[in-house]
Amino acid sequence: MSSNDSPWLRIDPERRSVSINPSHPEFYGDPYAAYEKIRAFTPVFYWEEQGQWCFLNASDVGAILRDRRFGRELLPLVGQPAPPPRPVPAHLAVFHEVNRDSMLEREPPVHTRLRTLVNRAFVSRNVERMRPRITALAHELIERIRPARRAELIAAYATPIPIVVIAELLGVPAEMAPQLLDWSHRMVGMFQLDRTREIELAAEAASREFSGFLRGYVAERRRRPADDLITHLLAAEATGDRLSEDELIATCILLLNAGHEATVHAIGNGVKTLLEEKTDLRAAFASTAATEATVEECLRFDPPLHLFSRYAQEDVEIAGIMLRRGTGIALLYGAANRDPSRYPQAHVFNPGRPATGMASAHSAFGGGIHFCLGAPLARLELQIALPILFEELPGIFLLEPPRYRDNYHFHGLAALNVGWP
Repeated sequence: MSSNDSPWLRIDPERRSVSINPSHPEFYGDPYAAYEKIRAFTPVFYWEEQGQWCFLNASDVGAILRDRRFGRELLPLVGQPAPPPRPVPAHLAVFHEVNRDSMLEREPPVHTRLRTLVNRAFVSRNVERMRPRITALAHELIERIRPARRAELIAAYATPIPIVVIAELLGVPAEMAPQLLDWSHRMVGMFQLDRTREIELAAEAASREFSGFLRGYVAERRRRPADDLITHLLAAEATGDRLSEDELIATCILLLNAGHEATVHAIGNGVKTLLEEKTDLRAAFASTAATEATVEECLRFDPPLHLFSRYAQEDVEIAGIMLRRGTGIALLYGAANRDPSRYPQAHVFNPGRPATGMASAHSAFGGGIHFCLGAPLARLELQIALPILFEELPGIFLLEPPRYRDNYHFHGLAALNVGWP
């Protein structure tokens, strides 16, 4: 056994096997320390509690993301019948129905068709049109909190920006934001590594309520079209692009959930990092190029998504490990982003870090065909929200050490309490 063993981390270097308690505060509060302890022995390890081989290094993560021998669903072999569907517990039937039709869970050709229909809304030139609205929203939120000279920024700033923006993009009333957040949080809870039956039942109820609301809203949009993404998707359906209503509902839920959940934590983690690292904020946001570089370094240094799963589509040998067809693996984005073989002084936050070429591209948005569809929008929200916050609230400081949530999969803060003069 390893001298690095602790009550929540046990490393068996001979077997490349690791036991990690994802709910231990020392792990979810700072998973990077655990990554480096493991990386010292092996770049690939078997996570005993999860029953998966996990990849830490940037080169492996990047290669697997682009390797068509791995996918989000197990496809049939040529000339063979489709593999039987994985059993679904009765108490999670609706959640899995919604998930089944999500582009995030599909491979080509279904994934290609779904993504193509939505992609136009998220290309950079269309996203750029949202800049005035995001800017106005950021200023509006700051004006609400300015007189108090203190605030909890996750709730007051980081959360409203992305949920309002994605709701307005889809055409869902922004005043429904609290309800959308409730549904989203309960559904995303399903991706916790140590979820409970209570979490599962909450996710199932949220899936039923969320999809029921959207079916009614889609029916309304059929009667009264508007200039929003739901209407455009319905128009695509009418022209024969084969978007079923189940796929439309799943797509809307995916965009609403993914369109805010990760961005909330990216804003929170970014503010925390900039304040804790005593960053020269004037230099960090001195120009458009500086702002873009600072945002990319925030995403690299403390990304909101740390784990993403794949299945082997065939028998594959990687890093000396034979992965049989159907075997699930995990790509650890947070570990890849701190890989010292990819990033010099990987554990140093450096807003001026060169960010050119594939050699330095971080994994915060994934890669390959499942590269985050909303990356241009998330980047724009961060490039607007961060500099406006520090410009409008000069002298902002942490009132207490920020606390991460007990949710390893989505690495984000439970609270970010700040004050200003």
